Amino acid sequence: MSTVAEQLRSAREARKLTVYQVAETTKIRTDHIRALEDGNFDVFAAPVYIRGFVRTYATLLKLDVPQVMSGLEGELALTEKFSEPPSLSKPPRGVLDFLTLLLSRLDWRKTGLVLGALVVVGLGVGIFAAWRHYRTRDPLAGLPPAVYQPAGNGPGETLPLTNATPRR
Repeated sequence: MSTVAEQLRSAREARKLTVYQVAETTKIRTDHIRALEDGNFDVFAAPVYIRGFVRTYATLLKLDVPQVMSGLEGELALTEKFSEPPSLSKPPRGVLDFLTLLLSRLDWRKTGLVLGALVVVGLGVGIFAAWRHYRTRDPLAGLPPAVYQPAGNGPGETLPLTNATPRR
């Protein structure tokens, strides 16, 4: 039985497609297509990328996708890098990892509503505190003590009289 890489390459060549045409259609980079056709899985960071690219590529070439995927699983099990899945139960290593894990578990719709409500309540309390502070403040509290001294016989001692006659 041929490998997944051989199946992909022979199906592509049978359909007379170039690597560039496949890349344009599937939106998979050409170096990744070449790595899949060479069976070089070490290029990829995680097996999820390999599985997704092979599924997309096999679908384009109209191959039997479940058969190709089962063959791929067998080939990945033989590789050293992807023979077993990474452990998801490892505890976070540092404070940043711990915070990232906690933030990833939040439901951001509910968290956004709660944070929005807290901001509105905080603004309301702040506005109310400022209003109470300025409402009860004595406007003359900051003035220094002073003594009233009337001005000399200047024009400011009496009100000016107008020459207008009273209305009836």
